[in-house]
Amino acid sequence: MTQDRIIREATMADVACIMRVIEAAKGIMRASGNKFQWINGYPSAEVIEKDIRKHVGYVVTDNGEVVAYYAFIPSPDPTYDKIYGGDWIDDALPYYVIHRIASGPDVHGIFGAIMEYAFAVCGNIRIDTHRDNAIMQHCLQNWGFTYCGIILLANGDERLAYQRVTVVREVDGDG
Repeated sequence: MTQDRIIREATMADVACIMRVIEAAKGIMRASGNKFQWINGYPSAEVIEKDIRKHVGYVVTDNGEVVAYYAFIPSPDPTYDKIYGGDWIDDALPYYVIHRIASGPDVHGIFGAIMEYAFAVCGNIRIDTHRDNAIMQHCLQNWGFTYCGIILLANGDERLAYQRVTVVREVDGDG
């Protein structure tokens, strides 16, 4: 990690750089055997622009250069309303969802930087990934995420769902 690594909200001026990062991430996916995630033009510039308009798109920069992108979305996320073959660790606390993490092959420490940022904002993070995305599954395991079950995307595709909760819910009563 460089000393000049910054995470900030993405702007429309970042879209071209973000799309280059996404294409590089697709190359990493394909090289690692993940052939069916992020296909048919997804995520498109329109998806990224929608994230930016909703103020949920973020970039990671090294020395001013965009090296990674992700969406950081406050709950509720309708995709996570139903989980199959398991349960959420906590289904009552507000949470954030991280979608569309992308970085290039020559950048390291991105997942950790994103997680540090995310957990500084909220102690309840949910994330999902494709069954073939072994790299993401490894990162999630290393960061203490728990596999919770299967969620279905709007198009019916399944994803492996994970959650990590670092906040403790207060219990009513005298203790």
